[in-house]
Amino acid sequence: MSKKDLIKIIEKIFRENFQLAIRLRELIYKLTQDIKLRYGNDLVIKIMNFCGTHEWATVHYGIRSLIPNEIDLIAGPGCPVCITPSYYIELCIKFAIEGIRIYTYGDTYKVPVVNSIKGIKSLAEAKAYGGDVQLVYSFLEAVKDAKQYGKDCVFLGIGFETIAPIYAELIINGKVPENLKLLSVVRLTPSAAKYTIEVNLSEGKSPIMGVIAPGHVSTITGGCTWEILSNELKIPTVISGFEPVDLLISIAEILRQIKYGIARTVIQYKRAVTWEGNKYAKQIMYKVFEVCDAAWRGIGFIPKSGLKLKSKFNKHDALEYFNIPDLTPSTWKYDLLHGCRCGEIMLGKAKPVDCPMYLKVCTPEKPWGPCMVSSEGTCSIWAKYGKIGIANEIAKELGLI
Repeated sequence: MSKKDLIKIIEKIFRENFQLAIRLRELIYKLTQDIKLRYGNDLVIKIMNFCGTHEWATVHYGIRSLIPNEIDLIAGPGCPVCITPSYYIELCIKFAIEGIRIYTYGDTYKVPVVNSIKGIKSLAEAKAYGGDVQLVYSFLEAVKDAKQYGKDCVFLGIGFETIAPIYAELIINGKVPENLKLLSVVRLTPSAAKYTIEVNLSEGKSPIMGVIAPGHVSTITGGCTWEILSNELKIPTVISGFEPVDLLISIAEILRQIKYGIARTVIQYKRAVTWEGNKYAKQIMYKVFEVCDAAWRGIGFIPKSGLKLKSKFNKHDALEYFNIPDLTPSTWKYDLLHGCRCGEIMLGKAKPVDCPMYLKVCTPEKPWGPCMVSSEGTCSIWAKYGKIGIANEIAKELGLI
């Protein structure tokens, strides 16, 4: 597809909501000026879009080109592939080359590890060297294959709150065969958002003043889960959809709250998210899993940010079955390759272009760090869409910049 054709496709999306986009842009600029009058011209309004899909939409549709320079829209740690600790992938590489079948999603397949196993640095390499690695689209697909396979196998269970109920549903209803074990790397997003905000404050960085919370996750958790940010940290929080206009509305709402000195959790994505969320999904999730402190790659342990299987479901737990110790705060070690700044990028302390590896040693074709692997990884998004310039051309055509 030519650059001209891409421009037409994206332009169509903007033109369908042209008048609303114009009005929102004007409102965002006005609110920014009002905030500067109140807090000073040097203020940097730092807003975190936590979700990797939001970062994709932000870059792909050029949202940063539509908002004032005073707004620093940063990415958060909302990519489940990026934050999966190297330790668990290393375990799966070891299992695979020892003949234990590993089921994994496509993005995780290519993630490089810190400590190679017999010279093997990823699950993709493990498969190339004869390891038993199977790519699947879902836990259900792995369950079906494991029943036919009949021998020991492990599912590398990454993901956020959106995927945990699916794992739980199959386990609690006895659909998972005895030979299939779950290696749970499920992580909880509000805890990570809270941690990110607190880290920026403690290290003297520009404070995060607003959060665009993930819409997909919130269909499960509900809007209520995000009150931890607005109530405890006094951070305006908007649960947003993924269209360009959704993001502009969310940014405007955060600015409105900052202007009036209030902090609330608001659902913008009302077409999919309710305040209480999916009660059934949450119920089965917490029947099977319990909350625990958990490691995030390149970041470390975040309190109450993970889900592990309850003891009554230990027969499904890969670590229990193979008698392998889990990570602890004392055993976790910094798990990024030398020079990689993915940890800082996921915490909003750096941007991809600040990393010396970015588009040099580290590219989408040959990733050095985890953020360059997944379609939701910030570095991958910037590498694929950040330099095209399509969004700026459209914005100029429409008279937006």
